[in-house]
Amino acid sequence: MAVDRERVAALVRELLEAIGEDPDRPGLRQTPTRVADSWAEFFGGVGQDAGAPLEHTISVSRGPAPDTLPSGAVMVRDIAFRSMCEHHLLPFRGRAHVAYLPGEEVVGLGALPRVIDVLATRPQVQERLGEQVADAIDAALDARGVLVVLDAVHECVTMRGGRQPDASTVTIAARGTYTEPAARAELIALIGARA
Repeated sequence: MAVDRERVAALVRELLEAIGEDPDRPGLRQTPTRVADSWAEFFGGVGQDAGAPLEHTISVSRGPAPDTLPSGAVMVRDIAFRSMCEHHLLPFRGRAHVAYLPGEEVVGLGALPRVIDVLATRPQVQERLGEQVADAIDAALDARGVLVVLDAVHECVTMRGGRQPDASTVTIAARGTYTEPAARAELIALIGARA
């Protein structure tokens, strides 16, 4: 489902009037269209299948490199993401760290950021975003474990209310073997480690 840009623009114009602004003044004339265009980007994941980037899997034993079977987790760290908080329609942004313990199938490393992008471009809360990413990976792969750690800064915390500009929120979603804290400890350490 595509964002109805024309309708969003009309509603933004109405919103500007509701806050006492003149949407026809020079600085605001193009604002409704600009907001509609940005919302089409921010909410482009609505209605998209988050599992689609994971459809093409590679067999680890019969694939192109059967001599390099993974003996541990596959992790992609520091995946930049941004989303919109569904409570205030303010952005939050951060880094995602995603790991899975492969079974027989793996995916290309670029598939994991694409899953995050689809799910993050919807009205979201961080806790649900991490759970949805873990569910998508768990459903698509025969992974023995999945771990998703999100670390994000929320504009609803930094710009309003308590106004905590340095506060970030960390959430963890785990499936399979990584539901055990001892099993995920090594991965958590790797997230913070730098070469």
